[in-house]
Amino acid sequence: MAKKRKAVEAKLDKNKQYTLAEASAMVKDINCTKFDSSVDMHIRLGVDPKKADQAIRGTVTLPHGTGKTKRVLVLCTPDKEAEAKAAGADFVGLDEFVSKIEGGWTDVDVIVATPSVMPKIGRLGKVLGPRNLMPNPKTGTVTNDVATAVTDVKGGKIAFKIDKAGIIHASVGRVSFEPKKIAENAQELINTLVRMKPSTAKGVYLKGISMASTMSPGLIIDTKTVA
Repeated sequence: MAKKRKAVEAKLDKNKQYTLAEASAMVKDINCTKFDSSVDMHIRLGVDPKKADQAIRGTVTLPHGTGKTKRVLVLCTPDKEAEAKAAGADFVGLDEFVSKIEGGWTDVDVIVATPSVMPKIGRLGKVLGPRNLMPNPKTGTVTNDVATAVTDVKGGKIAFKIDKAGIIHASVGRVSFEPKKIAENAQELINTLVRMKPSTAKGVYLKGISMASTMSPGLIIDTKTVA
């Protein structure tokens, strides 16, 4: 791996800024892994995450999906279970899963919950919070319409949240995707973030964008070519 990465890095001009289309093609060429790596975007925003109105979080539906089948748990009352299963949820229930999660089980990618069961789930914050699995109305994962929530997640809807350094990290596909699909997914994420720009954010909003596949060097994207 180290040898392959060195060879890849030798090919790269670290000072070059790529267009989204160039980076989406290049990310396939410089992939160092033997598996179908995730393609990730790292977007630095000109906001202060400590301010509530600038702590950006939300969701975006990627036009070409994520390339990964997400495992979805729906925590709900019995009257919603059939609806959740029909929509394709991998796990459905309540008390048994609350107990499993309290015991440390988190073998899912997304958890959807109905508002009525949230009081039971609140205490799971210590386990779910650090893994970004806590259901949240802002990301559409606390809802009575569990069927739509499950369908959206399975269809390529992803959640994102700004970190303490003011950076959004999100996967926009796999290296097996065609470059055009990677670029279109990445552009959809960027468009969503631009629409969410807080009115209180001053100065440059898109401060820096890079694209990288798992364990491969990052490609710097020219911010002027995407907004």
